[in-house]
Amino acid sequence: MHEMSITRSMLEIARREMEVNGIHALRKLKVRIGELTAVEPDTLKFCFDVAIKGTPFQGAVLEIEEVPLGGRCRVCGGEVRITAFDNRCPKCGSTDIERVSGHELDIISMEGD
Repeated sequence: MHEMSITRSMLEIARREMEVNGIHALRKLKVRIGELTAVEPDTLKFCFDVAIKGTPFQGAVLEIEEVPLGGRCRVCGGEVRITAFDNRCPKCGSTDIERVSGHELDIISMEGD
């Protein structure tokens, strides 16, 4: 379960940012997770809830923005939702698609007191 390792890394980043900015209590951590990262959002939330118990982060909420796998057609520039079964541009039918989203794993923001 690599989600626990990811959770610990996120909390360490949050802790450092809190120290730098004089924040004493984390209220919300917002993350962006791409479909291609193989991170399961429900498992990440579970790991987050387990990891913050009995810590200064207790009571914080993890908000997850899921990003689908998307692409851009290299022929016509059209936006494409990439799926396992259909990787054709809906505008021109080309299969020459560049991946542009779905591999994100980012902390977007954090709120605290």
